[in-house]
Amino acid sequence: MINVLFAGDIVGSHGCNYAEKTVRMLKNTENIDIVIVNGENSADGNGITIKSMERLFSFADVITTGNHCFRRREILPFYESCDCLLRPANYPEGVTGKGVCILDKGAYSFAVINLMGTAFMEPLGNPFESIDRLLSEIHTPNIFIDFHGEATAEKKAMGFYLAGRVSAVIGTHTHVQTADEIILKEHTGYITDAGMCGAELSVLGVKSELAIEKQRFKCPVKFEESSESPFFCGVILQIDEKCGKVHKIRRLQIR
Repeated sequence: MINVLFAGDIVGSHGCNYAEKTVRMLKNTENIDIVIVNGENSADGNGITIKSMERLFSFADVITTGNHCFRRREILPFYESCDCLLRPANYPEGVTGKGVCILDKGAYSFAVINLMGTAFMEPLGNPFESIDRLLSEIHTPNIFIDFHGEATAEKKAMGFYLAGRVSAVIGTHTHVQTADEIILKEHTGYITDAGMCGAELSVLGVKSELAIEKQRFKCPVKFEESSESPFFCGVILQIDEKCGKVHKIRRLQIR
């Protein structure tokens, strides 16, 4: 059995600090073998920078992203040079980077796929068509998918579509953890959204007063990361590496 830890959207330096502390603790207490984190908001002010990428790689094996993946231009070359920094796989052909990485763990290999939904999001390629193509090219039963999407219906549909075909479909993007973790078809671990790592008393990691101002007056506001006490949201999956079957999915909220 392998234990895989996934940390939901990590927000700013505050979130990075707490995520690092928590992941290092969980590695010891939960015998974690692989750590995957969504880092598309890890830079202060959102996006991912070289500094925040290096910070995340100090405790994570793979970084996934989403609609903010290209917000900081300094990070663009690293999508090509770094095998474990992913952007959504359903971007058009010719876009820098890749949406899949394969970890060689010796006794087994482990695939991580980053996909983005299209409901209320950028009009990327159809994620259902994209995943069919990708799965035909991957030759390991251990397949983890970060599905970055706005609509819960689209994420649920993807979970059922891939039930029995992949090890896990884990939703990200909304920063609000859902309570619907389940094993589909006695094989595929699923949750609609893993949540976030950052200030708990905030609006998705942003100072609440700034978010209120934006929503109330509908004028541009420069968002700032909240400095309120952080929490860590994510999931731990126990996977049979011989067949890719999830035996347990556990939702985490650590304060």
